[in-house]
Amino acid sequence: METVLSGIRPTGNLHLGNYFGAIVNFLKMQEAYKCYFFIADWHALTTHPDPKMLNDNVRNILAEYLACGIDPDKATIYVQSDVPEIAELYLLLNMQAYLGELEKTVSFKEKARQNPNNINAGLLTYPVLQAADILIHNADYVPVGKDQEQHLEMTRNYAKRFNYKYGVDYFKEPKAFASDQQMIKIPGLDGSGKMGKSEGNCIYLIDEPKMIEKKIKGALTDNGPEGENTPMPDYIKNLFTILETVSTPEVVAYYSNLWNTGSQKWYGNLKKQLAEDIINITAPIRERINDIKNDNAYLAKVTKIGAEKARESAQKTIKEVREIIGFKSF
Repeated sequence: METVLSGIRPTGNLHLGNYFGAIVNFLKMQEAYKCYFFIADWHALTTHPDPKMLNDNVRNILAEYLACGIDPDKATIYVQSDVPEIAELYLLLNMQAYLGELEKTVSFKEKARQNPNNINAGLLTYPVLQAADILIHNADYVPVGKDQEQHLEMTRNYAKRFNYKYGVDYFKEPKAFASDQQMIKIPGLDGSGKMGKSEGNCIYLIDEPKMIEKKIKGALTDNGPEGENTPMPDYIKNLFTILETVSTPEVVAYYSNLWNTGSQKWYGNLKKQLAEDIINITAPIRERINDIKNDNAYLAKVTKIGAEKARESAQKTIKEVREIIGFKSF
């Protein structure tokens, strides 16, 4: 069975965009592939998080993914720092990573510009750790967004470089996972094209109903259409995109007709309907998140089993890589 790997950085909570985008695809992947999903807590150290916040974030993100349907019996879900073999492969791959290529990565240049007082070595070698995450399981596919395509290309380069240097055909060259259907993109509530943590325009899966109602009520709108078949501005299209995702076709058709016929003074009802439908979808997930987050025994069991399954794969890789490089026991 082909292997798929995806990392989850423990920063902030999951929002509707995450759920209808990556997570829905993850749920399909775990049915058809050998999947490894991990919480990338070592990666988070590049920004020097508070120790308590790091632990809380790992707990929160793990609980959220489990609540959304990631099944530990179908996929391997683990915490990155529970698999020390990743760190060893990271060190070995660093011996084949060149300073010039690392300094040219888009993410490094952006982070260095944004945080000039925190340009640490971990930030520079971030792509190497990502490569170690992938190659430790010799993954066939990695679900990546546009912002990570360069890092995946670097992973392929490290795999090819290792194979060429040691005259082997050991590491696969992982490909970007191509879903069999177009990923749903949930727009932001501020009229922008993307719902994202940094944009501050999210509805989080953990949000209480009152908070969801408040956020939807504050979504950008206007005075309504100026007549029949008025062109719809992007910020109104955004609301309809969310509506199409969470509401019934009948509801979508009703409000689309109001727009097309030039009716006015219905945005309040639209927002009320939208909030209700989002609450209906997120309420059971939020309840499961809170239940799982407070169940230490279950979280301990999941991470223990996940670490054992991940290390079984990782230890095999490290043993074989050591032998290829020339590290042998006397």
